[in-house]
Amino acid sequence: MTLTSRTGDHRISPVFLGIVAVMAVTGWAVWTGFASAPGLAVFLFVTSAWVVSLCLHEYAHARTALHGGDITVGAKGYLSLNPLAYTHALLSIVLPVVFVIMGGIGLPGGAVFIERGRIQGRWKHSLISAAGPLTNVLFAAVCTAPFWLGVTDGVPAAFLFALAFLAMLQVTAAILNFLPVPGLDGYGVIEPWLSYKIRRQVEPLAPFGLLLVFAVLWIPAVNGVFWDVIDAFMRGLGIQDQLSDCGYWLYRFWREDSDICLTGM
Repeated sequence: MTLTSRTGDHRISPVFLGIVAVMAVTGWAVWTGFASAPGLAVFLFVTSAWVVSLCLHEYAHARTALHGGDITVGAKGYLSLNPLAYTHALLSIVLPVVFVIMGGIGLPGGAVFIERGRIQGRWKHSLISAAGPLTNVLFAAVCTAPFWLGVTDGVPAAFLFALAFLAMLQVTAAILNFLPVPGLDGYGVIEPWLSYKIRRQVEPLAPFGLLLVFAVLWIPAVNGVFWDVIDAFMRGLGIQDQLSDCGYWLYRFWREDSDICLTGM
């Protein structure tokens, strides 16, 4: 009975498989030009791929926690990759997708509830927090591989634009997540190494950490520096600014000028 339940805890959710299927089909449609409206296909491809990356982000937290000593993550459904099993599905999935649509930025999601009391050792706690954004880094590396490997010849422009925009979302998510702000994974990495007094002092800020980050990003000077950093990382990965910009424009298929990069070629 116990063995059966544990096997079920690790079974990949049909919900996640359905999202992967949407990503695969719409990615094929973008690549082949099968879709009569390439913008809609790009929108579905990038959105489903973004949700897949969010699921993998949370899975990485849970899987690392399992190996660190929290054996409850399986029973909570975190190892099934089912986004509906998260503690806050709204914060983990819906809000990040809305932010992509509205502003083209990879909002850090959350959360899986880790029973930290079951985990011994500061390094384990830090690694659990780092596992999520490191998944975004890996996802970004995969998306940008055709660019830094120099194998983009023959790849349809719409698909390259979509990959560039998706990579930019992963880069923004990783950078924001790694900020040492209470409530974000970056703070979770350093928290085990802080004194008890400091942890108690900053603990009340955790629910508002993400709001604080976006409030600061609203300052034009800070926002400019932030996007300069993002552009620098993207160029380091072989992607010029206009490629991800074109991906974002194409993603917003409801705008009349969404395909301006394609028609201008």
